[in-house]
Amino acid sequence: MKLVIGNKRYSSWSLRPWLVLTHFGIEFDEQLIRLDEPETKAEILAVSPSGRVPCLIDGGISVWETLAIIEYVAEIHPQLAIWPRDRAARATARAISNEMHAGFMGLRSACPMNLRRRFAWRERGEAAAKDVARIVELWRDARSRFGEDGPFLFGAFSAADAMYAPVVYRLDGYSWPLPPDIAAYVEAMLEEPAMRAWRAGAETEPWIVPSDEVPE
Repeated sequence: MKLVIGNKRYSSWSLRPWLVLTHFGIEFDEQLIRLDEPETKAEILAVSPSGRVPCLIDGGISVWETLAIIEYVAEIHPQLAIWPRDRAARATARAISNEMHAGFMGLRSACPMNLRRRFAWRERGEAAAKDVARIVELWRDARSRFGEDGPFLFGAFSAADAMYAPVVYRLDGYSWPLPPDIAAYVEAMLEEPAMRAWRAGAETEPWIVPSDEVPE
């Protein structure tokens, strides 16, 4: 399999399936296409029908949407607990993952993912604050109901953690004040080996995408 991704510094959608593949030890090749370059659109269209990254290529099969990639990988590797094994936990994991996929635009807009900068805390607007409050509610509920066997949302690392990984980087990078239980989850995620590997890759990238650089 080959996973086509964008810049590790900025590409939150690329991060999610990359984490799943890496954490669960699934062999894949990585192709990085630099974003916001004159040739970017043509290069992505050559491999991704949507004109966006990420895109997973497995022989003659192309899967070009993040949750679809994760579901495809889970389907072909049923021996791996990419989604929680417990039915109630799995249903909740999918629900909160879809909520992440479809929402939280206030936080995304106010705090673009940027893994080579850190920002001092300041208010980021009402929409972002409401999004973080909802995310804290979702994380706390998952941890309290299903997280007794480990530090992640459903105990062991799962696709739901991958879906919220860019939020973890945002809350850390923008110095967001967090209650102790949520801060502990963020710390566990930041120390997860695949998360550390992605950040290490981001830190070696010399390219800048001006539209993703927030003036402070």
